[in-house]
Amino acid sequence: MSTSSAFNDEKGGSSSVGEPEYGHDPASGGIFSSDYKRHDDLKEMLDSNKDSLKLEAMKRIVAMIARGKNASDLFPAVVKNVACKNIEVKKLVYVYLVRYAEEQQDLALLSISTFQRGLKDPNQLIRASALRVLSSIRVTIIVPIMMLAIKEAASDMSPYVRKTAAHAIPKLYSLDPEQKDQLIEVIEKLLADKTTLVAGSVVMAFEEVCPERIDLIHKNYRKLCNLLIDVEEWGQVVIINMLTRYARTQFLNPNINESLLEEGGGGEKTFYASDEDEDEDEEKEKKAEAVTMAKRKPYVMDPDHRLLLRNTKPLLQSRNAAVVMAVAQLYFHLAPKAEIGVIAKALVRLLRSHSEVQYVVLQNVATMTIKRRGMFEPYLKSFYIRSTDPTQIKILKLEVLTNLANETNISTILREFQTYIKSMDKDFVAATIQAIGRCATNIGEVRDTCLNGLVQLLSNRDELVVAESVVVIKKLLQMQPEKHSDIIKHMAKLTDNIQVPMARASILWLIGEYCEHVPKIAPDVLRKMAKSFTNEEDIVKLQIINLAAKLYLTNSKQTKLLTQYVLNLAKYDQNYDIRDRARFIRQLIVPTEKSGALSKYAKKLFLALKPAPVLESPFKDRDHFQLGSLSHLLNAKAGGYQELPDWPEAAPDPSVRNVEVKESVPEWTKCSSREKRKEKKVEKPFYSDSEGESGPTESADSESDSGSGSESGSGSEDSRSGSESDESKEASESEEEEEEEEEDLKKKKKKKNEEKQLKKPVQESESEQSSEEEVRKPERKSKQNKSESESESDEDEESESESSESESEDSEDSEAELKKKKKVAPPKPAFKAAKKENKKEKKEMSLLDLDDFEPAPSPQVTPVNTFLSNSLVTDLEGLSLSDAALMPATIAPSSALKSYELLHRITGEGLSVEYCFSRQPFSPDANMVAVQMHFTNNSTSDTKSLHMEDVKLQSGMRVKEFPEIELLPAGETATAVMGIDFCDSTQAANFQLCTHTRKFFVSIQPPVGELMRPFFMTENEFKKEQGQLMGMNEITEKLTLDVKCRNEHTIVQKVTTAANLSRVPCGSDKECRFAGRTVTSSSLVLVTVATKDEGAAQLTVNCEKMVIGTMLVKDILLALTQ
Repeated sequence: MSTSSAFNDEKGGSSSVGEPEYGHDPASGGIFSSDYKRHDDLKEMLDSNKDSLKLEAMKRIVAMIARGKNASDLFPAVVKNVACKNIEVKKLVYVYLVRYAEEQQDLALLSISTFQRGLKDPNQLIRASALRVLSSIRVTIIVPIMMLAIKEAASDMSPYVRKTAAHAIPKLYSLDPEQKDQLIEVIEKLLADKTTLVAGSVVMAFEEVCPERIDLIHKNYRKLCNLLIDVEEWGQVVIINMLTRYARTQFLNPNINESLLEEGGGGEKTFYASDEDEDEDEEKEKKAEAVTMAKRKPYVMDPDHRLLLRNTKPLLQSRNAAVVMAVAQLYFHLAPKAEIGVIAKALVRLLRSHSEVQYVVLQNVATMTIKRRGMFEPYLKSFYIRSTDPTQIKILKLEVLTNLANETNISTILREFQTYIKSMDKDFVAATIQAIGRCATNIGEVRDTCLNGLVQLLSNRDELVVAESVVVIKKLLQMQPEKHSDIIKHMAKLTDNIQVPMARASILWLIGEYCEHVPKIAPDVLRKMAKSFTNEEDIVKLQIINLAAKLYLTNSKQTKLLTQYVLNLAKYDQNYDIRDRARFIRQLIVPTEKSGALSKYAKKLFLALKPAPVLESPFKDRDHFQLGSLSHLLNAKAGGYQELPDWPEAAPDPSVRNVEVKESVPEWTKCSSREKRKEKKVEKPFYSDSEGESGPTESADSESDSGSGSESGSGSEDSRSGSESDESKEASESEEEEEEEEEDLKKKKKKKNEEKQLKKPVQESESEQSSEEEVRKPERKSKQNKSESESESDEDEESESESSESESEDSEDSEAELKKKKKVAPPKPAFKAAKKENKKEKKEMSLLDLDDFEPAPSPQVTPVNTFLSNSLVTDLEGLSLSDAALMPATIAPSSALKSYELLHRITGEGLSVEYCFSRQPFSPDANMVAVQMHFTNNSTSDTKSLHMEDVKLQSGMRVKEFPEIELLPAGETATAVMGIDFCDSTQAANFQLCTHTRKFFVSIQPPVGELMRPFFMTENEFKKEQGQLMGMNEITEKLTLDVKCRNEHTIVQKVTTAANLSRVPCGSDKECRFAGRTVTSSSLVLVTVATKDEGAAQLTVNCEKMVIGTMLVKDILLALTQ
């Protein structure tokens, strides 16, 4: 309390401000103190010459504002301190002014020159605060000053100030919309900013000011995708929502072929017409088929589309529910059907959060489950209702459970519903009964069960349960009334007890509609109702009149007088709807001379067959609103909502997202000799370090320099994602010192070759193509567009290799190795050979680049084996390439794969079946082992309809059946691929192999070596992982190798034949290392074979799963000692 005592000394202990006043916070003021005295002490402190007092006063004032107290009467006293030299005081003054500048605009304007000076302050926080205050003064006079301040702040050195400038843009736009064009220029400038701090704020400004200007995003798209992971959470939400809209305008629908199939299936019927036009129709049909087939060309995902999906996926693990929700809606609206499933787990995780978050998430899940039911089925139990849930959450969970109901899980869901009916929450019980009704309409098999259950509820003591049941039963009975006359009779008896108007009205409607099924009961019900007519609710009275009319038309003998009595009562009713209905019905059913032609059709009008009501989800058409938006939540368009655009029919030009690269010399080099070399090469475009941040930008093809395709391969593969390329750079830099001199010589030779090859002077070097490519231009004109887009999307980094040494080590290493292998040839033929290989490699890379979402089938993979020799692969393995690039080389060729007999030709009556484990990834499901089956028909007759049935598996195992082979002619063979998830065990998968006449019981049992897939790792990673898998997880065996089996090549061959593992590079000649992961659980499997003198060796297997480790040791021992 040093400041308060100093203050007392300064005031001289005057009586007006005594000690007691400091007993409580002066900022809060007394209840009875007069307003003009309330803040006197604070005003005096603010007028003081001591900074410490001013600071204390400002802290109290800001605390008051934080507690929601009004401190506006202190404005003049605070504004005076805006020019204070003390930075701490100045910051707090600015905080106060941001809050009250809008209310006290005239006073704030007086100190505007101080704010302008604040914009030049050396402290970034003061500059930002000054801009914030300036943009909070909402007076049109100072718009030009604000505009100037925003433009200056947009170029500020500090990212924090630039962020504040982005925040100020929407404020200025709302004050004066005419400034839009100038503001768009500032937004364009800030969008090019490379800092994560600014990204979210400027995209928010873009959304507020000019969301329609998609062209501003093109050049920044890749950068925003790459920065996304590091932006603050609210920025991530804004950017993801904007990129969702952007992607819907720039990329093709990844599920387009599915929608075309549906359209094609429905469209065929329209082609049939009269016999006269038959020929024309056939032509039309052929044309239409051709159009459909042309439309159904194989879908290839744009690499930029893939980049967005890949970079948002990690955010599903964000702690912020809004970020997870944003990514979920992005995947729902943009991802291929097969990939949407990843969001289910993240959304289910959010259900453990607060009820407000649960409410929003469940609204979105309810919408998703209508179109994509399958992805939430595994999490069914997460949507079971807890007694502590609020009613709204319960009803939404019910909605989700109803949407997820199908033939397999309906019994468990109905059991859940039975317990919910006993709840004390009446609204929830009513919703549950409606949910049972919806399940009954959607799933025919349980309709009768549900009806019987609902009829039992009619004897419930709770009137609301009975009433709701009646309404639902009425809807169900409309589907097949003739079967259920007993239920109608039972409900007729309830009219004495049920008092809920809606339920009474439903019963009367049912009896009237199906009065022919209950001819004896219906007149009696009408008699009872006529008695109580005057006391009934309006909705019931209308149904009594309807019942009377229907009975008059079908059974006028018994009901003529009753009908007239009811109509007379209705004639004098207080409600004019009932009076009008009675007058209308009397004219219609009681024929008189005046009655018109309508009375002839009275029976058709009243007793027409009425379609059964369709019980639909209230969320059925909500997905036309963007998920996660307020409009979706309210099911009504909210202010400021932007519609989600439809997918384009043809893909817009992807080259608009390529960033032009400015030519510049790197400021840093390793040595003077290199500096000279780089000066010579300046004329070629390259990426500077800062531009590398913008992610997969456009590349300059200089692949012909490398003399082989492998360099461009490593370039495109390394750049697949930022993290991979970083790893490869680190790995290659460690090798650099040893090979530096050798590379220098290679570079000089390469330079000479280039000079010979490129005799033509090239004037213009476009950013998409380097000078070499221009030399080749005539040969490639036809493929130019394609290759440009490929090179851009692959994000090749060869152009970097010419300018920045450390970044090009990968390509130079591989180049050095390749040049060792190649014989010296004259320059021109070498150039041609390079060109051929490049084209081949180009093709390969485009295929491999798609493996993110479409694993390459075997025919496309095999060519890699031909030009990636084993020794070269071993050399390249030190580089951290992605899995796809090296996988083919480590898979044993198909001839070496061991075949197993599934069905002998004698047992199979002429049909023999063999199978082998193809060791290719099984594209429909990565957790399954691909099993290739080879069918041979040795009989004299054709075999038809080859398929699988009655699959018997151990718990946890799964099978993806092979497609049915409709015909296998005599003497012919056929192959098919099926997938089996063995659940990391060697238990057999048993099933029946069926033809059109016979069934054969067969089983497939995998060797333990086929339960894994290769996994690529460096030597250091191997040692680190091995260190973590010691003790129980390590199994060691000693063995003696045969004389033929002592060389490295044979050991590698035998181990990789026994188990599907990949080779790990090793510095020692005495050790061979292998690594893999189990297919189902991705558990690491590490194998080391250490050779010693005279054929002695030691086999070590480290595996997280001890059973697999033990079995694998036996198999590898057997392979090595045979």
